[in-house]
Amino acid sequence: MATDSAEPTLEIRRTFNAPRERVYAAWTKAEELQRWSAPGDMTVPTAEVDLRVGGRYRIVMEAPDGTQHRASGVYRVIDPPARLAYTWSWETRPAITDTLVSLEFIERGASTEVVLRHSKLPGDEERTRHEHGWIGCLTKLSTFI
Repeated sequence: MATDSAEPTLEIRRTFNAPRERVYAAWTKAEELQRWSAPGDMTVPTAEVDLRVGGRYRIVMEAPDGTQHRASGVYRVIDPPARLAYTWSWETRPAITDTLVSLEFIERGASTEVVLRHSKLPGDEERTRHEHGWIGCLTKLSTFI
């Protein structure tokens, strides 16, 4: 008997008023990730980047009450300034491990369209949670850039 093994995948498209080299840098430099890579009123006290295939990254997001949410993973694809892919695991939520974030950076004149796909999510509830989080992060990124 065949089973449906499709896992929920999230896709978000957002256009930024900046060249793709600039947008790509915002995703690949620790000091820039600290400026935007947490949704809402959360901050990023720590971001670590070892930008090479097989290298690791780690992002610590902190809520105003001090609660921390830590994400980490391994870079799988590094193709500047066109593509980036990495695994995504929550250190603080062990049920969410080794999902995959894939990014395309598409030149649109003086702007850049980012196509974000987050796949291998364990269910629709997690897909919705991650969608909310990514939209919050991308909103900060558009202000930062």
